[in-house]
Amino acid sequence: MKRKLAFVIATVCTLIIAGCGNGGNNNSASGGNAVNSGAETAAPETSAALAKDVTIKMFQFKVEIAEQLNALAEEYEKETGVKVEVETHGGGEDYGALLKAEIASGSEPEIFNNGGYTALVPYMDRAADLSNEPWVESLIPTSKAPATVDGKLYGMPMNVEGYGLIYNKDLFSEAGITEEPKTLSQLKDAAAKLKAAGITPFEATNEWWSMGIHLVNVGLAHQPDPKKFIDDVKAGTQTIKGNAVFEQWLDLVDVIFGNAQDNKMTADYATQVAEFASGKAAMMLQGNWTQGDIDKIDPALNLGLLPLPISEKEGTILVGVPNNYIVNSKSAHPEEAKAFLNWLVSSETGKTYLTKEFKFIPAENNIETDAADIGQVAVAVQEKSAAALGWNWDMFPDGVTQGFGAAMQEYLGGQLSHDQLLEKLDKAVQDIVQQ
Repeated sequence: MKRKLAFVIATVCTLIIAGCGNGGNNNSASGGNAVNSGAETAAPETSAALAKDVTIKMFQFKVEIAEQLNALAEEYEKETGVKVEVETHGGGEDYGALLKAEIASGSEPEIFNNGGYTALVPYMDRAADLSNEPWVESLIPTSKAPATVDGKLYGMPMNVEGYGLIYNKDLFSEAGITEEPKTLSQLKDAAAKLKAAGITPFEATNEWWSMGIHLVNVGLAHQPDPKKFIDDVKAGTQTIKGNAVFEQWLDLVDVIFGNAQDNKMTADYATQVAEFASGKAAMMLQGNWTQGDIDKIDPALNLGLLPLPISEKEGTILVGVPNNYIVNSKSAHPEEAKAFLNWLVSSETGKTYLTKEFKFIPAENNIETDAADIGQVAVAVQEKSAAALGWNWDMFPDGVTQGFGAAMQEYLGGQLSHDQLLEKLDKAVQDIVQQ
């Protein structure tokens, strides 16, 4: 069934209304249910006047779409004569550190990824103002927030994403679980039933970013005011240790880690997704970005998405803008880079790749999406977005989430107690902000 992205936006609206009251750092989708005067955005008319036979470099982090992005680049070169060289760094790599090293070496990629908010600050000297680009008027309004500074837009939102516990419905049925667990006690009961049926409840990963960003964010997102809490932790007037929400959050962490597969300490992201997709575990903490990799192994897998509860209050999924495309004004061909991004969201080829190949929920409200294209997990994100919480990690300066991840890796390996973990999370913040 084909639906306008406006339908997606309507489901997310409630999230934004609720989330903005929590400090305004829910950089997820909202608003807008009209195509701009009913017209599709035209392909970039200026491309003919731009330089031909040039190469623009995209330095990007999203490993899930690396192969598809390279194929898209080939299509763009066929249509325009402009070559797009895609360099992907993600997964277990520290993308932020590699980008800094790339720029420090004298290389200035035309396009690079950035999460916005605090993460954008170091790149403001080279981030081009995109406020007047033709696709801006079609953006979901709140998707602009992470890359907006003083009323100007410095990045194109990549897409809208959500995460929680992706689960295998058939394995749940095999274990006699007939209802989706929504609270922590229900999640514990589900894990016990799965184990009793000989099924591994969770497929975990040792990746620092999955634990240090996505899992820690659950504790941040459940704060009464996430932005204020983060600001206070950075200022040293509040701590993670002793915080009631993070004490509850530890219970969720223990349920996942304590019921995960035997090789959890050596399972990287690719292993986690591959083993889950092969039916070796019933749940994994990931988002709709994994759909393409899951489909490569078993496109017929019957999937759903569970909330992440930390107490007896019903849990939620977490929705946001994963990243932004920044055009580098100090690169050799910034205008050609702008033309490529415009083509990405305005041409039939680009829009087809966004939805059918990348399986993205677009950040533009005039791009049609089909449930069969974006996949079961993205559809579940749409359905559960009304009650979702947001993404907050980019409120911290670069280096903090890496510290979070290192602490979580130690906890995964049983090297830290509850108190020691929370102390290390606090230390990860102060080690960076006190520099």
